[in-house]
Formats: sequence, C-alpha cells, structure tokens
Amino acid sequence: MKLLITFTLILFVSCQQSRTKDAKKSNPVKWAIAIHGGAGNIKPENFKEGQVEEYKVELKAALYIGKKILAEGGTSLDAVESVVRHLEDCPMFNAGKGAVFTHDGRNELDAAIMDGRDLNAGTIAGVGDIKNPISTARMVMEKSPHVMMVGKGASKFAKENNAEIVDSSYFYTERRWRSLQKALEKSGKMGTVGCVALDEHGNLAAATSTGGMTNKMYGRVGDVPIIGAGTYANNNTCAISATGHGEYFIRYTVTHDISALMEYKGMSLEDAAKEVINVKLEKVNGRGGVIAVDKAGNIALVMNTTGMFRAFAKSSGEEGVAVFR
Repeated sequence: MKLLITFTLILFVSCQQSRTKDAKKSNPVKWAIAIHGGAGNIKPENFKEGQVEEYKVELKAALYIGKKILAEGGTSLDAVESVVRHLEDCPMFNAGKGAVFTHDGRNELDAAIMDGRDLNAGTIAGVGDIKNPISTARMVMEKSPHVMMVGKGASKFAKENNAEIVDSSYFYTERRWRSLQKALEKSGKMGTVGCVALDEHGNLAAATSTGGMTNKMYGRVGDVPIIGAGTYANNNTCAISATGHGEYFIRYTVTHDISALMEYKGMSLEDAAKEVINVKLEKVNGRGGVIAVDKAGNIALVMNTTGMFRAFAKSSGEEGVAVFR
C-alpha cells in the first residue's frame, strides 16, 4: 500500500512538472523591455524624502510607454526610441533636458540606437541644440549612409530632417548648474538613460542617451555613441545599454563583449553580463552597469555600483522597478 501511495505521488509530481514545462513552452515570452536612468554611488542617504519615489514614478511612466508599444505589436525600435525620448524630456535624468554641464558650462549630448536585425546603427555626439538626440540618432541610421555624426554636422543634419531644434538655454536646470559648481571643487558625476527591447517579431533593439559627465573637458565623448561600448543589439544574442564611467566601457568594449561571450562561449545573458561587469570591470575599478535582454526574452540588470535606476517588464506579466542594489 505504501509503495502504491509513493508511486502515485511520484507520478503526480512528475505530471505537474511536465505540465509546467509544457505551459512554459506554449507561453513563451512574446516581448520584453528594460530601461535604466543611470548608475553610480546611489544610496538612500543621498536623497531627500520622497525623491526616490519620484524617480520610480518617472521610470514607471517610461516603462508604460514601451510596454504599450510592444503589447500592441509595435517594433522594438519604436519602443526604445519612445522610451528614451520620454527620459530625455524629464529633467531628473542626465539626458536631454536634464543634461549635465561641461567644465565650460555648456551641455553636450550624445545618443545611439541600434537595430538587432541587421546591426544597423546611428549615433550622434557633442550636440547642444537638438531637443531629442535619440531621434536624430535614428535618423542617422535610417536616412544617411553613416553610423556617427558629431557636433555642428549632426545639428545641420537634424535641421535638414526636421528634428526639433532648441536654444541652448532649454537644457539649463538649476540642479545641474549647482552640480557643476560642486564638481569644480570635486570629481564629476556620470549618468545616462537607456532602453532595450525584444518585440513579438523576435527583433532586438537598444537605445542610449546621455548628457555626459559633469565638469567633463571640452570635446570629450563617452561610450554611449560608440557601438559595442555603450550600446549594442544583435538578434543572435542580445540588446544592451550601458551606464557608468564611459572611458572603461570604451576600452573594454563592454556591450559587444557581453554579446561575444554569449555567441562564442555559449554563456547565458546573466552570466555574460556578470563576467564583464562584476569581474572584468571590477578588476580595473571601472564602475557602472548594464540592462540587457536576449532573444528569448531573458532580462539582466547588472551593476557593480551601489545603485542603478532601472525597470523592466515582460509579456508574461513579470515587472519591476528598483533604484538600489
């Protein structure tokens, strides 16, 4: 009798596991999205009361924009561009309206977008009059034979393609100006916004935008507009957007390295991201993080800093927003 009960129990558990596996097979992730608003020495004591919740509200608002596009059958490219545009318009993040100031008291913005279907990409760098750099980066990808445009050339191209041009005063915020004054006495801070997505057509895309580093030297360009450093997307592996100390992300071609570990060593997205961020960069004191999604809809949110503004969602219903590690 005991034997019969044991056998029945084993059979029941086996059937349940089989049904769970079948359910997973029959309900694969149709779409997935992740966003970030910068990584760094982010601790609870750095914020005023209620400020963390304000950041979370903005992250959720941006996430909703991307979710809606993907849930309605839209493309990953449209999703990542729209999400980053929203973050560029929000003065709380270091991109677009909230861009930090250079040592000379100017705003210099960089942005990049990449299509995982064919590795097509567009980037701009060092612009100070384009309201939404990420949209001009997409124009470079789709309406020019080039990958990168910088400075006045990028601004001229934006005007010719009817991008919204603004006076440099648009980017002024008191908070960022005070940050520059403090940075003139201390080291500068860095930050970025980004989005990665998988759509129901199986296509991956990545977009990143930044105001650079507070108090940066004239002409400095970080990792964001460097394909394979701060931004990368490949349908065979993953889409990645990085944030952190750009010089290290350029030297170690961080986003491409993660993709390469997946493609050539067969590593999972999570393991590859941790290998690069928590091992390779950690050894050289390179600080920052990445958000990434692979072709199966798996998401990785990896950092070696105390925090990273981040959020994610999947068609399966999984969703989350966080700030601290």
